[in-house]
Amino acid sequence: MSTQPAAPPLLIACALGIEHLALRTRDRSGAGGPVTVLRTGMGPEAAEQAVTRRLADPALSEAAVLATGFCAGLAPGMHPGDLVVAEETRDPRGTVPCVATELLVKELVRALPGRTVHTGPLTGSDHVVRGQERSDLLATGAIAVDMESAATLLSAVRTGARPVAAVRVVVDAPEHELVRIGTVRGGISAFRVLRSVLPAFFEWHRSLLLPRR
Repeated sequence: MSTQPAAPPLLIACALGIEHLALRTRDRSGAGGPVTVLRTGMGPEAAEQAVTRRLADPALSEAAVLATGFCAGLAPGMHPGDLVVAEETRDPRGTVPCVATELLVKELVRALPGRTVHTGPLTGSDHVVRGQERSDLLATGAIAVDMESAATLLSAVRTGARPVAAVRVVVDAPEHELVRIGTVRGGISAFRVLRSVLPAFFEWHRSLLLPRR
């Protein structure tokens, strides 16, 4: 009989239908345990409500939570298709540190050779950020912004102690600003990157069972 502890479930949260499609159309045979992909809807309030409601399910009471999808890069030189691994997520309500970010970076580099991976704080907003506001957020130390990650992780840790992380794909950057959110549908590069991240997520999930040094 195996003495290996059962893997905790993994809840992957995203906001948009196109993000959900990218994540659901990939093979999950490499997962280290049960995986749920949750579409929360757009904005921090929708993310908070959806994640809190889903984690009320006893089957997910110990689930690790990973927020993902698209984001806006804040730093000059970022490009659509770059990856952002959050060291922490933050919004006016608080800051949530992320777990095992070094392993996520390593596995994303392995899964997507040639793609740039940025690490740093990921900040939350309740609206699409443009122009001077992007510079103002960069001055706080954040490297990227989206509307759901901070709310997702804050809701996750408020429902119980659990590992959390956030990985985003840049679709909008200082030199590549979107005109409207619908343009995301034309972001073929970012969509393909998002379709390729699940193996890295699964390795992160499996690592949670390993003894910590």
